[in-house]
Amino acid sequence: MARSIPPDRFAQLVDASTRTFIVRGYRLTQVADVADSLGIAKGTIYGYVESKEALFDACVRYADRHLTPPSSSELPIRTPATGATVKHIRERLAIEASEMTLLHVVGGHRTIPDARAELAAILSDLYRRVARNRLALKLIDRCAAEYPDLAGVWFDEGRWAQHKLLVEFLERRAKQKRIRRLERPDIVARTILETIAFWAMHRHFDPSPQPIDEATAEAAVVDLFAEGLLKGPRGADR
Repeated sequence: MARSIPPDRFAQLVDASTRTFIVRGYRLTQVADVADSLGIAKGTIYGYVESKEALFDACVRYADRHLTPPSSSELPIRTPATGATVKHIRERLAIEASEMTLLHVVGGHRTIPDARAELAAILSDLYRRVARNRLALKLIDRCAAEYPDLAGVWFDEGRWAQHKLLVEFLERRAKQKRIRRLERPDIVARTILETIAFWAMHRHFDPSPQPIDEATAEAAVVDLFAEGLLKGPRGADR
């Protein structure tokens, strides 16, 4: 027999919906899939969200627990206006980007004299931003290819904008001889970002994850790239 979700279990609905969208993608996910995963009637979900579009929007906004969930009087969440979900994602990405240590260093607004300390600050900041937004980021990354308006924001204003900034930083520091010379800064930057993305985000969705705490994973990633960028081949000084 189907059970109902108590009013204070909105988070449970968001969690189940986020997992379903990540596994099935935006196009294939149906409200019925989420209802089945919770063992409730499909109609119960419509007491919380008006449509699949509203459900996806709720996941983007609330999955990482940065916003206070809506009150009972605000339910069901209405179908967002055209472009509203993408607008929220663009604004959220812009806020995160504007606060990045990498941006402040490249822009000359923050100076960290010690080369290793500078690398550690930049890498830790990137790691922690991915970690605390991992559910929304994984959701967006999984569904962007099936959501045309979202794809432009995610790839152009999100991933590749960050990559471009990191490439600029690496090229500048190599020219200043603060880090080792790099044959392909673009490949190094992509490798750094993908490694951070795996440990801070993707591994948490692995069906057989390694039992490693977040602080240990972050420290290992930072140490790997900080030391690797400061030293030349075979461990020789730059």
